Amino acid sequence: MDDISKKAQSYRGRFAPSPTGYLHLGHAKTFWTAQQRALANNGVLILRNEDLDRSRCRPEYVSALYEDLRWFGFNWQEGPDLEGPLGPYSQSQRFALYRAAFERLKTAGFVYPCVCSRQDVLRSIAAPHAGDDEPLYPGTCRPGGATPTAAKSKNGRQVNWRFRVPDGESVEFADGHYGPQLFVAGKDFGDFVVWRPDDVPAYQLAVVVDDAAMQITEVVRGEDLLRSTARQILIFRALSLEPPQFYHCPLVTDDSGERLAKRHESLSLRILRQKGFTPEALRMDWKADSI
Repeated sequence: MDDISKKAQSYRGRFAPSPTGYLHLGHAKTFWTAQQRALANNGVLILRNEDLDRSRCRPEYVSALYEDLRWFGFNWQEGPDLEGPLGPYSQSQRFALYRAAFERLKTAGFVYPCVCSRQDVLRSIAAPHAGDDEPLYPGTCRPGGATPTAAKSKNGRQVNWRFRVPDGESVEFADGHYGPQLFVAGKDFGDFVVWRPDDVPAYQLAVVVDDAAMQITEVVRGEDLLRSTARQILIFRALSLEPPQFYHCPLVTDDSGERLAKRHESLSLRILRQKGFTPEALRMDWKADSI
């Protein structure tokens, strides 16, 4: 077996925090699962710094990210601080890859320009909520739609680009934790943004490009991204790329049952460490209301 075949068959996992705040217990639990699965498969674990959000990502959060991860007991073999054969490992340095993928999608006709903002979609009576982070797009700017909007900027409004989903097509995948999954394009999710008006790739496109380029074999992340996985599989297909396996983890919640977010500063790893908690004690009970 040659080196390329061996490399393709080896396990490559990743965790990919965004430095827009301090890491909390929910991040730690998901990342710990990713690390344990990499160890169980004698694989490589990659740290990717997802720092595309120019308005919210800060250098102090990047520094805290490394410090908090090391304190908790994480070890990675490739990352911004270690480099490796498939870097750079910060998204802000990978723009050319995203642009090339976006141009391929444009050339192949998978995307179209759209002047609708998120607020426009939310205000539309034809936009039911899909139950996750992105409302179902009503097709206002979709070519051939009932009420198409001009492709160019309208009344000075900026243009983003949406991926045109194949209406009615079932997107299926086997999740390593939750088992068989099925989402119907156009019903469970609609056309979604892949390139933003500020000339930055959206999350859905950037992670597909990075996971493929970094040869990730399994993506471990929170269950709130199950629907996003279906979107990303469509992008993988459009770019003729092989998607990785997926393993979605249950979310850590606070005492009211709400999933943790970076606004839960009292449950950030940084604050918990200052309060005297140890990583071992935190790992004994991941439920946030026990802290």
